[in-house]
Amino acid sequence: MRRLMLLRHAKTERAAPGERDRDRKLIKRGRTDAPAIGAYMAHHRLTPDLALISPATRAQETWTLVAGAFAKPPRSVSDERIYNASPETLLAVITGAGKVQTLLLVGHNPGLQDLAVRMIASGDLNMREQLKENLPTSGLVVIDLPIDDWSLVHPHAGRLERYVSPRLIATATE
Repeated sequence: MRRLMLLRHAKTERAAPGERDRDRKLIKRGRTDAPAIGAYMAHHRLTPDLALISPATRAQETWTLVAGAFAKPPRSVSDERIYNASPETLLAVITGAGKVQTLLLVGHNPGLQDLAVRMIASGDLNMREQLKENLPTSGLVVIDLPIDDWSLVHPHAGRLERYVSPRLIATATE
């Protein structure tokens, strides 16, 4: 069994005129949401063996804030292929993940959301419908896959184990 986690970067500023998209930084809400999702992950033992992070500033900042919630930050690698990647490119990244049991990708929409929808064949129907509609900033998708090697991953192979965002967490605790 393998576990794939997909995390969309936290809320960011809009690109200023002349600014590169990949240089956009987190805004205040993003700097609040990222540690909240990190605390949720740590509390629920959703700890990746490896985190592959887009090189975009917003994804790197998100991971830094999420990783701070773990007693021992998980191993992470910046991966250029994740920046604004298509679902097909993300799938290629995943198939090369090696021997890790639990893999986390920190990246961008629409690629992450499209990949998640393609990967899921079962799981809570309400969560699946919510995910089809939106993967918000700081949204986390957890997919369990009945495979023993990442090279065997393919669309419609997974079960949606969890779909959560800071807003959903806040609503559940009210």
